[in-house]
Amino acid sequence: MLDHKMVKQEEEERLLCKYTLDEALAAVGFGKFQGLVLVYAGLGSFAEAMEMMILSFVGPAVKSEWGLSSSQESLLTSVVFAGMLFGAYSWGLISDNYGRRKGILGSTLLTCGAGSLSTFCPNYISLITLRCLVGIGLGGGPVFSSWFLEFVPASHRGTWMVVYSTSWTFGTIFEATLAWIVMPRLSWRWLLAFSSLPSIVLLLFYRLAPESPRYLCTKGRFTDAHRILEKIALLNQAKLPGGILVSDSTTGLDEESSSLSHQPLLSLARKRVSSFKSAFSSFFMLFSSRLIKTTLLLWVLYFGNSFLYYGIILLTSELSGRQDECRSATSSLENHQDENLYIDIFITSLAELPGIILSAITVDRFGRKRSMIFMFVAACIFLLPLVSHQSAVLRTSFLFGARMCAIGTFTIACIYCPELYPTPVRTTGSGVASAAGRIGGMICPLVAVGLVTGCHVEAGIIVFEVVAAISAICLLFFPYETKGCELSDSVGPFDPKHNNLVG
Repeated sequence: MLDHKMVKQEEEERLLCKYTLDEALAAVGFGKFQGLVLVYAGLGSFAEAMEMMILSFVGPAVKSEWGLSSSQESLLTSVVFAGMLFGAYSWGLISDNYGRRKGILGSTLLTCGAGSLSTFCPNYISLITLRCLVGIGLGGGPVFSSWFLEFVPASHRGTWMVVYSTSWTFGTIFEATLAWIVMPRLSWRWLLAFSSLPSIVLLLFYRLAPESPRYLCTKGRFTDAHRILEKIALLNQAKLPGGILVSDSTTGLDEESSSLSHQPLLSLARKRVSSFKSAFSSFFMLFSSRLIKTTLLLWVLYFGNSFLYYGIILLTSELSGRQDECRSATSSLENHQDENLYIDIFITSLAELPGIILSAITVDRFGRKRSMIFMFVAACIFLLPLVSHQSAVLRTSFLFGARMCAIGTFTIACIYCPELYPTPVRTTGSGVASAAGRIGGMICPLVAVGLVTGCHVEAGIIVFEVVAAISAICLLFFPYETKGCELSDSVGPFDPKHNNLVG
């Protein structure tokens, strides 16, 4: 009888113990489960990188085959960014209000479908329409990164996010290699077909992707979140803390039981209206007194990052022989330019590997802000010599260094942004910031293609210098450094336990 009372007392004490999601993730550590999540999310980033790198090859090839103007070639790139602008906002809202998995599924379906159909386009109008739809699908990229981020323990989170970012780099290198092999032998249509294969693989393995336990906790679904944590612990061969799982922001019941007890007669129509309002409320939270400064600064940062990164990629293709052509006033170098195009893009794509390594070394050692400021300044230094005419070797070397720094800032920004936002608005905030970046991506073709094609190389380079400088300066005004801090689940007042205030 005494033993029974002791067991019952121990059970009651266990139930009184509570632990948060961050404590659970710290206990189970980074193991096989997160490794599988990393592979799936990384494949999403790999697929996005391939679809973006296509723009460096398809534009010139379609222009030559269909006799397009330079503005039509630029539009082929800009419509993809326009689609990403809309998609980043839309998939962010969907994943914050209906789950990360739904955001991943919707964006992947659209990317896969429109990307595959692009192969059979009979004319220019159908091609830009489908590539715009591909852009909308690619706008789901921030959902993949936020989804993976929410499985990673706070310790060394920056390093693991940099590891995740390598998938983008390998995607760009793989696409450059694929284009080098496919384009001279087949055509741009085959390149589009091969490039859609990673999205097909994502769909095949979608059922294995778990929902984010952090998202489930914010929705009050602690039972579902605990079930996933048990799977993580089992696969990682670790143990969860004793007690019950609670959220940092609430200790409520499961979403389902809460709905039954408080709103048993809520009609289906009212539920839909409530979900619709909830979706837009997450957007307006970005402009609350706590978040508005962060939101606006992130827009500037992402705009500058996208403008610089995609601009350097486009500059590489446009500068391959372009300066010599402008100076010699002849177009007899066309075959030489085609050869240089594949070589230069492949070599500069390799620059992303040291860029990723540099990010991994600095992000958790010096912090997010200092690392990005250093890389923006370095990018300016590498781009500056391109104002004047350079030999092919020096030109490629400077573009190599600039792209190394550009991918470094881009990588750390994609870590920093979701860390700054609390869970209820994390993918919405990241998606809207990414959308602001897509505006930079839409504008940069007009600079990289328009100015360089018009033999105004100096003006184009100066524009990139100014954008990089403004981006570096805006980083000085960010209020928080997130190195080593836990993710926040509440949109409430500033909590020094979760963030470090940097003056």
